[in-house]
Amino acid sequence: MNKILLILDLDETLIHASKVLIHDNYDFKVFHYYVYKRPFLDEFIKTCSENFQLAIWSSASDDYVIEIVKNIIPHHIPLAFVWGRSRCTPIISPQIDEYGYYNLDVTSHYEYAKKLFKVKRKGYDLKRVLIVDDTPAKVANNYGNAIYSKEFKGEKDDKELTILSKYLLYLKDEQSVRTIEKRNWRRQIEN
Repeated sequence: MNKILLILDLDETLIHASKVLIHDNYDFKVFHYYVYKRPFLDEFIKTCSENFQLAIWSSASDDYVIEIVKNIIPHHIPLAFVWGRSRCTPIISPQIDEYGYYNLDVTSHYEYAKKLFKVKRKGYDLKRVLIVDDTPAKVANNYGNAIYSKEFKGEKDDKELTILSKYLLYLKDEQSVRTIEKRNWRRQIEN
């Protein structure tokens, strides 16, 4: 049986990037951002690469995504794909100003969705695809495939990836991940 495809988000899931120095222990710089790897990231990537087929999909700019991946994924670990914003679908979220009028500047209030039909077009069976993201709105149409991680903002004592790794190992041999309730996944591991 083929390994499950595990699609990982970058910002606030695996790393945190900031134009402002949060603390002196940043891991690397990309463009004008200080980048902090989430604690236990290296171990998480190693474990996941041994048990899943890995891919990266971020709503950040494509050039930024490539630079981040170069710094966090070892060269010997194959990735099914590395996608950035150009593979996302823009979604306009109407916003109302303080006077009750719609803000007509659509560029100020749109988000990017990660629609898994694009992955299906590449030949993947969605029953064997998981996507990890800290922003539920980006994968709302794919809730049966989604695992929502806590947002990472550079905290040194974060343990989310160790907990997530245990949960993913629990799912790795499932025939269909879509039928498994994942909304309260953390409780299943912590109990």
